Amino acid sequence: MTYEEASGFLKDSEQYGSVLGLESMRELLKRLGNPQDRLKFIHIAGTNGKGSTAAYIANILAEAGYRIGRYISPSVFSYFEKIQISWPENSGKEHSFVTAKYINETEVADIIGRIKEACDTMTAEGLAHPTVFEMETAMAMLYFTAEKCDLAVLEVGLGGRLDATNVITTAVCTVITSIGMDHMNILGSTLGQIAAEKAGIIKPGIPVVSYEQEPEAAGVIESAAVFNNAPLTFADFNQIGIEMQSLNGTLFAYKNRKHLKIKLLGENQVKNAVLAILAMDTLRTLGYSVSEENIRNGLVQAKWRGRFEIIKENPLFVIDGAHNEDAAISLGKNINIYFGSRRILFIVGVLADKDYDAVLKHTGNYADMIFTVTPYNVRGLKSGKLAETAGKYCSHVINADTVSKAVKLAREAAAEEDVIIVFGSLSYLKDIYNELRADMP
Repeated sequence: MTYEEASGFLKDSEQYGSVLGLESMRELLKRLGNPQDRLKFIHIAGTNGKGSTAAYIANILAEAGYRIGRYISPSVFSYFEKIQISWPENSGKEHSFVTAKYINETEVADIIGRIKEACDTMTAEGLAHPTVFEMETAMAMLYFTAEKCDLAVLEVGLGGRLDATNVITTAVCTVITSIGMDHMNILGSTLGQIAAEKAGIIKPGIPVVSYEQEPEAAGVIESAAVFNNAPLTFADFNQIGIEMQSLNGTLFAYKNRKHLKIKLLGENQVKNAVLAILAMDTLRTLGYSVSEENIRNGLVQAKWRGRFEIIKENPLFVIDGAHNEDAAISLGKNINIYFGSRRILFIVGVLADKDYDAVLKHTGNYADMIFTVTPYNVRGLKSGKLAETAGKYCSHVINADTVSKAVKLAREAAAEEDVIIVFGSLSYLKDIYNELRADMP
């Protein structure tokens, strides 16, 4: 199978939709030799912050000398970024630096070829055809096994309890990031119901590290941990002290650890870094060798594109993945932290099944102008409808329709000292980046 054939097969398989449940995934992996059973996992669920937390954890462990697999969802800038591995390289200096590589076309073609054979035998026997996410999750398991990864950092796709990643039985640590209101039509209409789905990845006896949650979510997580006899550690954000914060990064303290540095921007990134630190403390109790220097070096090397990322200056262009209410609240805080009284312009595009009114309610008052776009996605909300909603929170809204037009209009309207922030859906951030890259030096 060529990569083009593999890509076509995955595209055709989109007809099977998104199906929550583990039966089909277990059957597919069984026919592939259960590669997941030969791996050790750090399993991560949550509404916001999964990718950033995974980036911190993967970088720290690679800095500590481990070969780390990382599976993320969704990918934003490249299909291949969703399955990657990282390891330490000796730079000849005082410590190693972390190197990462993505799965490539040849590897995708080879693995999907195997998976297609398994899918064909399943359907020939009258079983359901696996979904694209199930096949990609299986591809990650096969790839990490072939690459002899010491640990795999596995990010849940949707929810947790019935997510395809939850077939694993060899997790060494479970991590739960910030839980908020998202995917309510699937996961539940209350924070407690959503938390129950996320907490479904908690395994008997396997330690759990959790973000400092709202009381309703915290209670659900605590009950699940008790039921599974799983040691539970909650982050205590009252113990965070910000020592320095600028567009160059953040210096902070957590309890007795001082002068920790991260380059990822945003008040939420410090909290995600704390979650990664607590995960490392947990792994140490299990015998994993991670030094304080590894933690510090891993944190500062972590990268996570598309999340409050500056991609161009004069004027400043920032792209962010804020697509639900909690993420929008965090974006508002970041605007106050980093940009103060600077004039702000928004480019916003959302998916129709998101609570975009809540997103705009928490952000719209920061913008002097808002340009709305229609994401190139079957679920994309028409920019005209989004403009109507944005008009409730900002007096100057322009329906730009396309990304290209929005970028052109925003740049014409912005002075050099202004800030243009692009957010609403991860699905069109690559288009923004490519539009700007065309005239980058």
